[in-house]
Parts: sequence; structure tokens; C-alpha cells
Amino acid sequence: MRLPGLLHWFAMVEGAMRIDRFLWFVRLAKTRSAAQAIAERGHLRIDGRPIDRAHCPVRVGNVLTFAVADQVRVIRVEALPARRGPAPEAQGCYQDLIAGRTPADTVRDPASE
Repeated sequence: MRLPGLLHWFAMVEGAMRIDRFLWFVRLAKTRSAAQAIAERGHLRIDGRPIDRAHCPVRVGNVLTFAVADQVRVIRVEALPARRGPAPEAQGCYQDLIAGRTPADTVRDPASE
């Protein structure tokens, strides 16, 4: 039995979530609009494929690569969140694949010491 309209589309991508919702739910983007902008700029990749649409599905196991605040983020999707929860809950939904990253505000300049 074929479901009408959007119900059919959502049934086809069970176990997936729109990339803009994922970025917003896991707090990698401050607003849903910002998440849409990240996806639509064409600088986001899912498993190496360039993405230019906010509605592209993301699934558990996908590797996302994108630039945020002069840094390249590479993350693996570990779980699809059900809501935009607190930061510790959100961070449990992905794994940062760049080891040893230091936030920009904690980088020390050895010349100034």
C-alpha cells in the first residue's frame, strides 16, 4: 500500500533524520536556520559526498565533515536524537573524530611566555 505524500517519503527513510534537524538537535548549530545554512552552503559532506540541501537524510554511522568558526569538524553519527536536549545528551549522539583538538581560546602562544 502506497502512503500519500510526505508520509510515503518519511516511511522510506526510517532510521534517518534531516541533516539540518540533526545539527540543531545535537547543538552543533545554535538555531535551525543556522543548521540549514550550513547544509545549503555546500561545505558539508556526508561520507565524503558534498551536500547542498538541508533535507538530506543522515543515518547512524555516517561521517559528517563541515567547517564551523574557522575549524573543520569531522564527526561520526552514533545515535539519532529524539529531541534537542541538554548538551551532555546531545554530545552522546556523535563522536568527534579529530583527536587532540584544542579549543581556540585555550591555545597558548609560546612566544608570549
